[in-house]
Amino acid sequence: MARARNQLRIIGGEHRGRRLHFPDGRGLRPTADRVRETLFNWLQGQLAGRRVLDLFAGSGALGLEALSRGASEAVFVERSRAAAAQLRDNLALLGLQDRSEVLCQDARRFLQQAQAPFGLVFLDPPFAEQLLEPVTARLAAGGLLTPDAWIYLERDAARPAPALPAGWRPYREGRAGQAAFALFRAG
Repeated sequence: MARARNQLRIIGGEHRGRRLHFPDGRGLRPTADRVRETLFNWLQGQLAGRRVLDLFAGSGALGLEALSRGASEAVFVERSRAAAAQLRDNLALLGLQDRSEVLCQDARRFLQQAQAPFGLVFLDPPFAEQLLEPVTARLAAGGLLTPDAWIYLERDAARPAPALPAGWRPYREGRAGQAAFALFRAG
């Protein structure tokens, strides 16, 4: 079934099947349903009680899915005001505003100020901006990850994989269309 323009569907958990809208935006491409389904199958049994960071939130598809499936809280960082506003509306619509925070700011600036560690981090930056290496280095250096943290990366499959911090162990990886994606463990 084709996805309606500017609409995403929560695949599992408490809000399974809910359809939410998101605004138009340059580089805004929610993680595809089949990729999210694969990712959350990989994370099965690992979400309960985790504090989640959706760093380049966009539509919020990854963080919303994590909250629906039992994550304790989520921080969404998105620089587009329109996308951040719609994400706040969607969280309120689902009754998840008390377990979430939406910050309208640049991801790199957020990482310079963040203090509390996260147990699951979603990194799906705009493909054209080449942000994965500096962002992963900051995450690893700053005490921003719990010792058992999971890190999800999504990137342009046509470009080489970025250099990642020492100690990050690959868990699983896949490819769908122009996206390559992988799940890592901190350590």
